[in-house]
This record gives sequence, C-alpha cells and structure tokens, in this order.
Amino acid sequence: MTDDPRPQGFDTIAIHAGSQPDPATGARQVPIYQTTAYQFRDADHAAALFNLQEVGYIYSRLTNPTVSALQERVAALEGGAGAVACSSGHAAQIMALFPLMGPGLNLVASNRLYGGTITQFGQTIRRFGWSCRFVDLDDTDAVRAAIDKDTRAIFAESISNPGGYVTDIPAIAAIADEAGIPLIIDNTLASPALCRPIEQGATLVVHSLTKYLTGNGTVTGGAVIDSGRFDWSASDKFPSLSAPEPAYHGLKFHETFGAAAFTFHGIAIGLRDLGMTLNPQAAHYTLMGIETLGLRMERHVRNAVEVASWLEADPRVEAVSYAGLPSSPYHDRVRRLYPKGAGALFTIRLKGGYDACVRMIGALKLISHVANLGDTRTLAIHSASTTHRQLTAEQQVAAGAGPDMVRLSIGIEDAADIIADLDAALG
Repeated sequence: MTDDPRPQGFDTIAIHAGSQPDPATGARQVPIYQTTAYQFRDADHAAALFNLQEVGYIYSRLTNPTVSALQERVAALEGGAGAVACSSGHAAQIMALFPLMGPGLNLVASNRLYGGTITQFGQTIRRFGWSCRFVDLDDTDAVRAAIDKDTRAIFAESISNPGGYVTDIPAIAAIADEAGIPLIIDNTLASPALCRPIEQGATLVVHSLTKYLTGNGTVTGGAVIDSGRFDWSASDKFPSLSAPEPAYHGLKFHETFGAAAFTFHGIAIGLRDLGMTLNPQAAHYTLMGIETLGLRMERHVRNAVEVASWLEADPRVEAVSYAGLPSSPYHDRVRRLYPKGAGALFTIRLKGGYDACVRMIGALKLISHVANLGDTRTLAIHSASTTHRQLTAEQQVAAGAGPDMVRLSIGIEDAADIIADLDAALG
C-alpha cells in the first residue's frame, strides 16, 4: 500500500489494502482472475508450492489472486495476521472450528445467535462428533461452568441476529484466556467499521461477507480472520496446529508458520479438503463493496437510530430491541465497546402479536421481505416463522425471535421514506 510508517485510517485501508496496480496491464482495480489453474515455472517450483515451502498459486480451490486480495483487505480491516475467504458465513464457521475440534470435543456458544447457527451447532456438528453448550454470556459464572477439559472454543456474535444483544467481548475473552482456548467472534452485524473484536481480545473473527462487507445483496461469501496471537503449542489441545501433519510429511503448522499457522492450515487443509471455495467474481463484488463500508455503516447507524426511535414512540409497537436506544439495557455497553454505533439490525414487538406481524410484513412496499440483512435496502422478516423456525419456542425467545417480533435491517435510503412505509404497514 505505502512505505509510510504512519498507521493508515480505516477508510484508506478499505480502499487500498490488498490492491496494487496489475503488473501486466496497470489495471488499478483488482482484476477478476477467472482461472482454475496456474502455470508452474518448472517441476521444482511446483513441488515447492505443494510442499508449502513457497507461497504462490496452484489451483483456485486453494488460492486465487482476486480472493487473495480480499483476504488481505479483510485481515487488515480487522487487524488480523491473516484471513481465509470461503463460500458463505456458515462455511466460515465450520472453517474456524475445523482445526480446533475433534470427536468428543465441545464448544461453548451464546444462546443468542442466528437461528441457522444454533441449528448448525446444536444439530449438524453432532455428525462430526462435536457438541455445543449454549449459555447466556452475560452470566459469566455459567460460561465458566460450561467449560471443561474437552472444550476447545467459545463462540459469540459481536451483535446478535436478530435480537441486537451486544457481547461484552473483553469479559468473555478473559474467560477464554483463563481456559487456554480461543474466543471466536462473528462480527457480521457490527462489521470492522463499528467493532474490531481482535482489539478486544478475540482470537478468531468470522464474517458472512454476504452482509455489510459486500453490502448490496449480490453474492454469498465468508471469511475467517486470525489474530495471530494465540499460542497453539502451549498445550496438547490443538494437535492439528501443533502436532506433525501426516499430509505434509510431519510439518508442524504452528512451529513452521508462527502467527500465520491458522491461516495456512485453513488454506492447505481446510480449503483443500472441505472445498468451501469463494469464487473470484464474488470476491471482486465484495472488494468493491468494502470500499464504501465506512460511509455506509455511518448511514446505516444514523438511519437505524432515527427509525428505532420513531418506532419506540409509536403506540402500535410494544417494544424495540435495539442497543442504540438509551432505553436498551446494553446502551452503556455500546457506548463503551462500540462507540460508533450498535449496527442497523433490530427487532420490534407488535401489540397485535403474530397476526399483526404477518399483516405488517404483507403491507410493506418500499421495505423488502427477504431472508437477508446488511443490504443497502431496508429489509424485513418474521424470524420465528423463517430464519429461526427450526428452534423450539424457548430457543426463539432466548434468541430474541419470538412469534410477536419482526426483524428489521435498516438500509441507507432516506429515513423519512423508511418510516413512511412502516407507518402505512402498521395500519
């Protein structure tokens, strides 16, 4: 980017990190390298790449120049040592856990998570022999009690989907440090524009690139960012990173690659064998989206505060769950840990219950009824019957997705137009 030793600002990083003029053509925007494979210089060069003795491009399931630029940019935005991009946010969660877990092992996770994540952790990962213990992360004693000798990670969202719960990352990071395990934070809803979990003690950060980082509802993607600060060799808990790897003739990832161990493992083992590859066109869309991330998040937050304040004062609305409001029990935590805002996703509870939610969703005109969030457009959905329908009634309520709630993802349109559409839909 530059030889200037002065730290660069967030928006400069969002535009320039991972981007250099193309050496062959001088193209200033990162090209889409739409290729499957790459020409080796000779047999020795090919062998060195496959042996992890040299960094380069082999095959686009593993590495691709467009995707590499995105990985560098996301790592820079989060203040990480490296990143691995993959095909979706759900893929990123599995990619983050894959080097840590094994049959009989468990993780501890917040009980306030996206419904698909609760299903992935509560049901699907059991097929790998892994298990998950869901706890209220505000109850730090419960978090400590849930950790045992087989626990390999703690997982939380910086801002939860859909309830807007705000995690006290430093407090949970301290518990993870005591236990000698990594803290994984899904930073999708906050984005690095509002929160940088690594600075607050997280070991790994995951993203659904589909949401705010891309910002325009065009592609799916995920990323895992490693802080580079965890000592994977401090115990025998993480043999995938500390012990000899048979597939690479006994190479030890942490011993060989140091702070880059997790990232190298994610590419050389994770993408190689799980195949959750991000395609270069999707990476290009996300790179372009990231360029305006800082500007967009300012507008998202400003609109969210205005719309949530209006809804809170409306007699048709029972409650608004948004940490950006002074009435929220998490408002002080936001001011301390998320000073640029509490994101733009929240729920509203309607006095008419489930039926009122269905009527409102059906009456919206400007606001889109879709199963996505983090778009430039304002989006709405009834979580209990869609994104969280796999959960029990108790799990739905704990996650902030009860049957009388509508989730709103506030976009960057004019706030007055968003409010007008909600006003008409509420009837």
